[in-house]
Order: sequence, then C-alpha cells, then structure tokens
Amino acid sequence: MVDDNEDILEILKLILEGYNYEVITLADGNLLFDQIKEFQPNLILLDIMLGNMDGRELCKIVRSTKETHHIPIILVSASHDLSERIMPAGSHIDFLAKPFDIIELIDKVENNLSAA
Repeated sequence: MVDDNEDILEILKLILEGYNYEVITLADGNLLFDQIKEFQPNLILLDIMLGNMDGRELCKIVRSTKETHHIPIILVSASHDLSERIMPAGSHIDFLAKPFDIIELIDKVENNLSAA
C-alpha cells in the first residue's frame, strides 16, 4: 500500500489486517520496486496523489515492467471523476474513491485477488 498520508496508511493497515491480510505500507512511491522485490505482493493499493509523484505514472511503470505487470493494482483517490480517465478498458486496474466504505474496500481487494 502506497500513500503519502501516514494516517491513511495506518487506517488501511488496521482494516486489512483485521481481515487477515498481511500489509506493508509505504509513504514514498520511490521505494515501491524495492518493496516488491522483497515482499512480492499479491496486490498493490496505490494513491494517485503522492506528493512528489503521480501514482498513475508509477502504475504505468509497474504495468510495463516484466516482473510486476501481473500484480493487480487498485488506484485510490479523493477525486471521484478520475476513475473513467485513468482506467482504459482491459487494463486490470481498479479504482477506489476516498472516502470509502470498509466493505467496498474489502470487496475490491478480494475481487482483485481472486481474479489474479
């Protein structure tokens, strides 16, 4: 999970761990590929607005890299109107708008993991 807001990272971690998911959090998107090599995640939750970088660009890099292109990604943003502009058909990228319902979060996580 990548988000530059430490409070959101902590809340998401608590929620997901409550549903028995193992969670690694990052406040800096520049560290994502190091963590992917070390942790080998089954799913990435990625905030779009990361302060010094754009999560959509980071998503494109993950998708275009041979070792990581298969990892499902859920982009997260408070900008609800971004979902149609960031997800081309067949991209295997999901979108979650902030604020979100816990059940919606868990449903998206479970659906993306089962589809992988």
